[in-house]
Amino acid sequence: MEFYQRSTADVVKAVDSTEQGLSSEQVQSLLQRDGYNELKDKERVPTWKLFIETFKDPMVVVLLAAAGVQIIIGELVESLIIFLVLLINSIISVVQTRKAESSLEALKDMSAPSANVIRDRKKQTIEARGIVQGDVVYLEAGDYVPADGRVLKSGSLKVNEGMLTGESEAVEKTSEVIEEEVALGDQRNMVFSSSLVVYGRGEYVVTGTAENTEVGKIADMLSTAEQKETPLQRKLNDFSKKLGLAILLLCVLIFAVQAARIWFGDGQADTTSALINALMFSVAIAVAAIPEALQSIVTIVLSVGTNKMANQHAIIRKLPAVETLGSTSIICTDKTGTLTQNKMTVTDHFLPLHNREHLPEDEADWDQAEHLLVQIGTLCNDSYINQDNQEVGDPTEVALIHFANQHTDGYQSLRDRYPRIAELPFDSDRKLMSTLHQMEDSPMMLVKGGPDVMFQRASYVLVNGEEHPLTENMLNRFEKANEEFSNQALRGLAYAYKRVTEGTTELRHEDEHDFVLVGLTAMMDPPREEVFGSIAQAKKAGIRPIMITGDHKTTAQAIGRQIGLMDEEDIAVTGKELDTMSAEELEQKLDKISIYARVSPENKIRIVRAWQNRNAVTAMTGDGVNDAPALKQADIGIAMGSGTEVAKDASAMILTDDNFVSIVNAVQVGRTVYDNIKKAISYLFAGNLGAILTILYAVIFNLPNPFTALQLLFINLVNDSLPAIALGVEKSEPNVMERKPRPTDEGIFAGQTIQAVLTRGLLIAIAVTSSFYIGLSHSNEMGVAMAFTTLILSRTLQTFATRSNTQSAISIGLFSNKYVVGAVALGFVLYGITVLPFARDVFHIPAAFGLTDWGIATGLALGAVIMMEIVKVLRYRKG
Repeated sequence: MEFYQRSTADVVKAVDSTEQGLSSEQVQSLLQRDGYNELKDKERVPTWKLFIETFKDPMVVVLLAAAGVQIIIGELVESLIIFLVLLINSIISVVQTRKAESSLEALKDMSAPSANVIRDRKKQTIEARGIVQGDVVYLEAGDYVPADGRVLKSGSLKVNEGMLTGESEAVEKTSEVIEEEVALGDQRNMVFSSSLVVYGRGEYVVTGTAENTEVGKIADMLSTAEQKETPLQRKLNDFSKKLGLAILLLCVLIFAVQAARIWFGDGQADTTSALINALMFSVAIAVAAIPEALQSIVTIVLSVGTNKMANQHAIIRKLPAVETLGSTSIICTDKTGTLTQNKMTVTDHFLPLHNREHLPEDEADWDQAEHLLVQIGTLCNDSYINQDNQEVGDPTEVALIHFANQHTDGYQSLRDRYPRIAELPFDSDRKLMSTLHQMEDSPMMLVKGGPDVMFQRASYVLVNGEEHPLTENMLNRFEKANEEFSNQALRGLAYAYKRVTEGTTELRHEDEHDFVLVGLTAMMDPPREEVFGSIAQAKKAGIRPIMITGDHKTTAQAIGRQIGLMDEEDIAVTGKELDTMSAEELEQKLDKISIYARVSPENKIRIVRAWQNRNAVTAMTGDGVNDAPALKQADIGIAMGSGTEVAKDASAMILTDDNFVSIVNAVQVGRTVYDNIKKAISYLFAGNLGAILTILYAVIFNLPNPFTALQLLFINLVNDSLPAIALGVEKSEPNVMERKPRPTDEGIFAGQTIQAVLTRGLLIAIAVTSSFYIGLSHSNEMGVAMAFTTLILSRTLQTFATRSNTQSAISIGLFSNKYVVGAVALGFVLYGITVLPFARDVFHIPAAFGLTDWGIATGLALGAVIMMEIVKVLRYRKG
């Protein structure tokens, strides 16, 4: 049996304690056995080892090899740039890893600094780290609970356990036994480490410290939760391996062909010099084929995405999360504050024989029952709004003063008019609160409380301004109204009064009977207005929203149906029901479950893993300590800006407005970012493919090399960075939120991307080869100059054709992306430097190369780009 299912005497005996606490000798023995009440640091991987591990990435290995080759051929600047980019990426990776570990530190910071205990039969204050199992601890309002334990005594004790359950409403504690098995949020006779006492006082015996507390279990789950690679990281790693192998084989093949021709040639040429030149050319091809800037381009495009998301209330803590959001297919979202306003609101009321759904706008039109309903809710109420306009008090009572503010000239004016004379505070046993006020004609005791209790203690009812005996028929009307509220997951409160004798100045519990019932109010935490549209948009985009909440099942279902999250055939399950399901049963029901209620941290991780086992990219929102392990386990953890530091540290993204709508907006940005990364990749590889195909053609047909090694490196410098980065800031494609999430196993070149790369690469190769032939008709040097010019210009102009997957450059607006225009202009300027007199010899451009030749090369490059646009439009129309 769990501690909450056992009597206080059994629990005290089970932990070898007494109601007078422990002795100093017992404490010392327990400290030696169990250690101090603090979370222990996990062994961390040394920073130097993390740094070295960042260089094991396949693309990084390829880039290091390319940089080494460039050093051999004397291109020190290029190699230093590559090394610098890799160094920056490694430092960022190490820093992010260390930040992720800070969630455990944040958990430690939440521990209570001190505690009031009974030891050696005396009450004393000690450091909370010295608490041991069996200690008897006193709690008062404002205390943090230092360790888990079983409540022994409760004086209206209320504890805020939102950091564990996700629910903002304080929990009333009792010492009574709970016989059935219940979730943590319903263990009302237990208190948990790091929760906050907000009302009353109590006494409990410690049943668990350090790692044996609920917070300790969460710390353990945080240390074992997996941090998954993003889809893009997995694809780039896989692609890098294949790319490196393919380029190596290609270079070896080209060198072998050229070496064979040299070796078996006429023998008049310097064989050694020719072989070295062939080797250098093959190396240059390798450098030209490898997109050295790819990693930095991806990082920059992701950074652009983070800025866009920040403007939409989403702060990205880990760059890859931007891309991951774009492939999200499941969003596991909390209810309170994310889908709802996190603000209890009076939404309905009941008065006998009244048909009015709402109170009249003019207070002068109210009858006596309507006046009394608002007056009792305001006067029998301890909440208030302070000078800083902050709400202070129980959320239910705060809702009542807002209700008064909406319909009167302010709650404070009522309190000033009818000051409180005496009170009987609310407690969990009576489930009532009573206050004494001097009303217009006589002193009255005003009462509010749970409907069931109020119905039992009432003897009269106010009808049409007159007090009548409470008949069974009238009581049935009240009970039916309360049941209807309950079926709608609304929280009902009953209101009553009792006239007392003139001169009464205090109240007794014996006075709480023979009430005059006035009416009921119903309240709830209403959905955010904008959530309705965002849920529909998410579903249209193929994203499944799932509610995971610590609230009750009926409340969650009511909200889920109201906002469109829950369809007719969908079901809701509780954490307790989930615990009884086998893995096979959960797999069968997974598609139908839209709501999980009263869940534990273990439940949340299980839900996330169940979807991940289906290769569904899963996002998880959360704000409490209990959410941290699931936030870390999810493909993308999303913390609320108002949440705990533990949740934020475990997450990849933080919502500053705690709003589900911002998640959907961030998904759109993520999809756009991924589109733009693919555009940049297709741009790079189409250009590289054009160069490789031209070289292969020349090798196969025994033509001179169409480029020099320096020309290939220069083309890489001009075309591989700025144009690709400029493509990273393109606006969204028109249908970006109408597409289904892409499969996790989809390759980088999936869909029409590979077709676009092959088409554009082939068109560039045709244009360059044609230009090469035209130049060869004059001389080998002219052929090289023509091929070089056509390649660099066609690759630069290709930027316009790559801007959209579905729209032509003209329809999208030639000048709508100023960064693309700037990158293309700079490319032309850099090319222009190569034809200046002092640079011609360096870049092997003969003096005979003039304006006519440049015009032919430019025309061929422009023709290739126009053909790219025509093919794209035809393919899109056909598709």
